[in-house]
Amino acid sequence: MDVTNILITVLVFAVPVIFAITLHEAAHGYVAKHFGDSTAYMLGRVSLNPVKHIDPLGTVLIPIVTLALSPFMFGWAKPVPVNFENLRRPKADMLWVAAAGPGSNLLQMAAWALVAAVLARTISPTGLAGGFWLAVADAGIKVNIMFALLNLLPILPLDGGRIVTSLLPARLSYAYQQSERFGMVILLALLFTGVIGWVLNPLYRGMYLQTISLIGLD
Repeated sequence: MDVTNILITVLVFAVPVIFAITLHEAAHGYVAKHFGDSTAYMLGRVSLNPVKHIDPLGTVLIPIVTLALSPFMFGWAKPVPVNFENLRRPKADMLWVAAAGPGSNLLQMAAWALVAAVLARTISPTGLAGGFWLAVADAGIKVNIMFALLNLLPILPLDGGRIVTSLLPARLSYAYQQSERFGMVILLALLFTGVIGWVLNPLYRGMYLQTISLIGLD
């Protein structure tokens, strides 16, 4: 991918990525507050201000590099602080706090799909402005599918790992939590060996094609 194509790709994906990470992290903090933990709220992290959630490495550099080098974008934001012990039912409520992030991405995927459907029927996709915003909406669908699937991987500290922790019996849950210290190493190893792509690409492609088909853009 040459520099011009990379720049165009960054411009197309910038808005969807910022929305995806901002709403994802804010959703964690909002649901945590609902279930009794106000840590993120008191620190100002239950916010729609993207500056509060952007990590220069994980939100900017890594997504650009992975998008340029592979079909599967990877990245992260500043994690919203949650003290699970403050939740009214720590183990049970952890599931809802963790699921809020990927859930927000699935809702955004649906919203971008609606935007794409409206744009395709009201503007000329062959025009410069129309083609650009239709590409942005399409990127919004793709980005949020990627974020939801990645975060649902059952690896701590990802949301999927928290969900598994919540669902396992107490003794197994405690043992499983000990893997968190190696979680990012495991995740990066799976990413750079292509295992994540091999596992998630069929799910990603199926969800994307089904979404496009539902809005009549296939």
